[in-house]
Amino acid sequence: MRQSLTLALAAAAVFALLAGGASAQSFEGRKKCSSCHKSQAESWGQTAHAKAMESLKPNAKAEAKKKAKLDPKKDYTKDKDCVGCHVDGWGKEGGYTIADPSKFTTGVGCESCHGPGSKFRGIHRKAGASFEKSKKTTPRKTLADAGQDFSFEERCNACHLNYKGSPWKGAKEPYTPYTPEVDKKYTFDFKKYVKDVKAMHEHYKLDGTFEGDPKFEFHDEFQASAKVGEKGSED
Repeated sequence: MRQSLTLALAAAAVFALLAGGASAQSFEGRKKCSSCHKSQAESWGQTAHAKAMESLKPNAKAEAKKKAKLDPKKDYTKDKDCVGCHVDGWGKEGGYTIADPSKFTTGVGCESCHGPGSKFRGIHRKAGASFEKSKKTTPRKTLADAGQDFSFEERCNACHLNYKGSPWKGAKEPYTPYTPEVDKKYTFDFKKYVKDVKAMHEHYKLDGTFEGDPKFEFHDEFQASAKVGEKGSED
């Protein structure tokens, strides 16, 4: 009896562990996103976010570092107080690590804004195939329920407004040294900068696979002037 109870408890523990692992959100890296969203990925590659880690290298952005009282000659690419705002998924499952850096999580990419894609990326793929085959649409809510972020302002604030005296309530150490007191250009206005293609990426026409709420607040505005892009195909 005791042995049976022990085995039952062990089985329950294993099940709980597996279930917990299955429910966890995990970063996958932008290679999987860009395999379908080819034009967006190419446009992103030219942005400041794509080159975010470059600024941490010795002698890069030297004048800006001096103004922020940083050593311009120092290599900050392995500094744990700095790296988090220059990569995808820092400290999160599947995200960037200093010990094993991945080029697909280096820089501020897709998942930094839209959330870790382990759950919702598969929904994109299946819904896209269904739409191509029969024009069947999928509620956008299924993506939100699977973890896709349709607001992502807080994700931006977490780096751009994370300084002492910030109007953002979530500010905490380690703080960014780049503050409006250092230079007014570091004053962050989400509604302004989310429209800056030099920081984000160009917007391309979406095919209509998903419908309904939630939608990003500028979704319709962006789509009204969006370009026709090139789609990739996931293997």
